[in-house]
Amino acid sequence: MTHPIQPPRLGEPYLLTPGPLTTAYTTKAAMLRDWGSWDSDFRAMTADLRARLTAMLGAGGEACDCVPMQGSGTFAVEAMLGSFVPREGHALVLANGAYGQRAAETLSYLGRRHRLLDKGDYLPPRGAEVAEILAENPDITHVVAIHCETSSGILNPLAEIAEAVARAGRKLLIDAMSSFGAVPVAPAEIPFEALVSSANKCIEGVPGFGFVLARKEALEEAAGNSHSLSLDLHAQWAHMEATGQWRFTPPTHAVAAFLEALRLHEAEGGVTGRGARYAENRDVLVAGMRALGFETLLADRWQSPIITTFFCPADPAFSFPAFYEAMKARGFIIYPGKLTVVESFRLGHIGQVDAEVMRAVVRAAGEALAEMGVTSAAPPAAALEHRARLTD
Repeated sequence: MTHPIQPPRLGEPYLLTPGPLTTAYTTKAAMLRDWGSWDSDFRAMTADLRARLTAMLGAGGEACDCVPMQGSGTFAVEAMLGSFVPREGHALVLANGAYGQRAAETLSYLGRRHRLLDKGDYLPPRGAEVAEILAENPDITHVVAIHCETSSGILNPLAEIAEAVARAGRKLLIDAMSSFGAVPVAPAEIPFEALVSSANKCIEGVPGFGFVLARKEALEEAAGNSHSLSLDLHAQWAHMEATGQWRFTPPTHAVAAFLEALRLHEAEGGVTGRGARYAENRDVLVAGMRALGFETLLADRWQSPIITTFFCPADPAFSFPAFYEAMKARGFIIYPGKLTVVESFRLGHIGQVDAEVMRAVVRAAGEALAEMGVTSAAPPAAALEHRARLTD
């Protein structure tokens, strides 16, 4: 099912980021009313939000429940790790970018024992190597996986990772921050203990809260695990079940916007429709940028429909700050790279954007290069050699 996007108002730039992102005008407009956080109308809104997100899981979702959590996505990730990894637990963190590294750092702050599998910037963790580590380390209780690592744009092979974890009898925790709502994660096909995402990603809401979708049994068993009063998922869940309310002041306006974003998500065809638009956006953008001479960091097989990383050109006339300002002047806010080895930048293709917008992005990039006097968008040879050595 197709659904027309709502472009920004005149003078408002497109946000080519993995969130916050460009939102629909009707989503913004939903924030024009004030809500009482304990009022029955707002409690009904919270119940509706939780039910819709749980239903979005698909097959097997009936065994799960939704716990929204105030704050940015990182707040919700910390809540998930602190609530589901017990103090005597041992987690294996699968990292291939900044967000896997952040999960490991969070566990360090929480005093949770953990082991890191670091795959660098180019490659995904594979099911076979996860299985091997689990076989060698029977004391590992949980595996933490990033579904879409937006440092690079890689979409990790979650199904084979989940299969390895389940076969070993361990528990899987998923950071689905930048994928949920556009890439299917049905519990019947990808068994997990809990996954986390945020309002301002593929659902196309505004920042203000994240949410955890977890097995009800896991939520029940999480009592007493948390290191934190405010980030205790079991306590938040139990309070919502008993009263319908958030324990502490909720982001009422963000919740109202999110319900409108959910309506638009359903009108577009749900996860399937949203994912199809994002994939088309990616394909149009990548083809156009390659035609200009840019090279992508990743091989096509690992490229997510969320965000794409491009190498910066080797041409001495190119500078990312100048490129950023030239793109901004043309109505596009882009993202710097997060790679440790080579210079790069990232272009998101989620939010209220479509293929026509992606074609405009390519035109703007071409104009920016000409304005800067860049005659070739090709990356340094060393960057390509490094990619070739590390890509399987």
